[in-house]
Amino acid sequence: TTAASSNSDSSTTVESMEDNPDGGCHIYRNGYYRTGISIVEGILEVNIIQMTSIQMRESQAENSLVDFVVTCQGSLPTDVCTVVSDPTCQVSKSVVCDPIIVTDECLLTIRRAFEEPGTYCINITLGDDTSQALASALISVNGGEST
Repeated sequence: TTAASSNSDSSTTVESMEDNPDGGCHIYRNGYYRTGISIVEGILEVNIIQMTSIQMRESQAENSLVDFVVTCQGSLPTDVCTVVSDPTCQVSKSVVCDPIIVTDECLLTIRRAFEEPGTYCINITLGDDTSQALASALISVNGGEST
């Protein structure tokens, strides 16, 4: 155990260390401490309000494109990630993350490509430096159409 006197105020700091059976070391400090806490709002909610298939020419038909219109509540996001999984939402097929710039209202369109027809679980995550929020949907992609 060591004791040290702090010159910045009249408090005394006592620091003790002990060995633990798990091989780690814990440090206990007793005394007076002061700090500031900043409370940030964060991204509170994400909603997928519309899904639209993009019609492609036959020469470009190998990928089906779908636009997802997304809204959110709270602070404005700085990045978006889309995880495409199997219909059970258990096996991830692809993950795409992009930085975004949202200026005043949280309304954005996210375009994603699907290599083949099928049913997919979509997770769209909006994030900033302090928070993340997620929306999920089950989508059926049939060539040039989606539901």
